[in-house]
Amino acid sequence: MICAVIVAAGSGERMQSKEKKQFADLGGRPVIIATLEAFLVHPQIERIVLVTAEADLPKVRSLLAQICPASKPIRLVRGGATRQESVQKGLAASGADTTIVLIHDGVRPLVNAADISACIEGAKEHGACIAAVPAFDTIKQANEDGLASTTLDRQRIWLAQTPQAFDYNLICKAHEQAAQNGFVGTDDAALVEKMGKAAMLWPCSRYNIKITTRQDLEAVRAIHASRMKP
Repeated sequence: MICAVIVAAGSGERMQSKEKKQFADLGGRPVIIATLEAFLVHPQIERIVLVTAEADLPKVRSLLAQICPASKPIRLVRGGATRQESVQKGLAASGADTTIVLIHDGVRPLVNAADISACIEGAKEHGACIAAVPAFDTIKQANEDGLASTTLDRQRIWLAQTPQAFDYNLICKAHEQAAQNGFVGTDDAALVEKMGKAAMLWPCSRYNIKITTRQDLEAVRAIHASRMKP
């Protein structure tokens, strides 16, 4: 059993407008639905858990009704106060028969099947595998005054993305230990790293953009539109 836990953007995350980014229009459908469909059509995904903020549950239920009956089960789960808590709730709802779990941002709708498959295989082999992009720009580290003080070796710098795939028992244990120790990571791989386990890095598509700003949304819309052209 391979399960995808998709975490929709939390409440209050908007792009300098009243519109929450997970509900922004992308080719006639909301971003979150476009993201879900990438996993619904993937042959190795058997179940999907969608975690969203409590305030958004009615709207998300309505959107899911528009694609139901879905080709695979979708479980809708109320999120926690933080992304980390939300993922933990999603993991708990995944089911004990889950073997590999993928954790993905709900606002990365351009994720492709090849990257999903590669992360699954990487997790099977290594226990943890994350989609990432090698750094191409020169990376500067700033000092306390905000001035560039150090140039980092970009050959060893990767930009972590999602999906991030894990052995189910491993990531559940990592979240449990993080909660017990009060550790908060910026992504799920950080929780596994805290246990001394290194994740495999998969060089994913650079089009796998996370919608954070209005400019991100414009870029995603342009890429999506180009893919839809005959």
